[in-house]
Amino acid sequence: MIDIKKYQVIYADPPWKYNFSPSNKAKIEQYYKTMDNQDIINLPINKITDINCVLYLWATAPKLIEALNVMKGWGFSYKTNAIWDKDCLGMGYWFVGQHEILLVGTKGIVSPPKPKFRVSSIYTEKKKLHAVKPSYFRDTIARSFPNVNKIELFARTKTEGWDVWGDEIDSDINLFYDTNK
Repeated sequence: MIDIKKYQVIYADPPWKYNFSPSNKAKIEQYYKTMDNQDIINLPINKITDINCVLYLWATAPKLIEALNVMKGWGFSYKTNAIWDKDCLGMGYWFVGQHEILLVGTKGIVSPPKPKFRVSSIYTEKKKLHAVKPSYFRDTIARSFPNVNKIELFARTKTEGWDVWGDEIDSDINLFYDTNK
């Protein structure tokens, strides 16, 4: 049996699929491959999560329900959220989106960050490239949980102190390994 590394912190930015784009030019798939919600839920995340683990999961306003379903499907209980104010207008149909939501969920026993590491629930930084999140969030999480195994799922770059997994990068783990070998 393969010895599987377990993580106490998971940071994920799933490639949500949107079905309401009015034109091919506006489709998310022009930037990256997307996944159906059930395919995201079905990823074998439980194989890499420690018994006590915190999940930081990105969601957009139209994908909030789906993100909460992913959180639950991965075995986490919702705790709270933070907002990234992108300081610019984006896409939208009911409202023009200017923010993204970072959901926080836990499984097992996980204490919140110590008071000195707690930050405002709203962070403003101008959006740069499509779907690229500010390093502020990853850095804040790393400071809050310094001595544990951390992984970024659906990563696009490698960050020191973090393992990564994603289809746009050389991953540190194979999330689809066969444990029967």
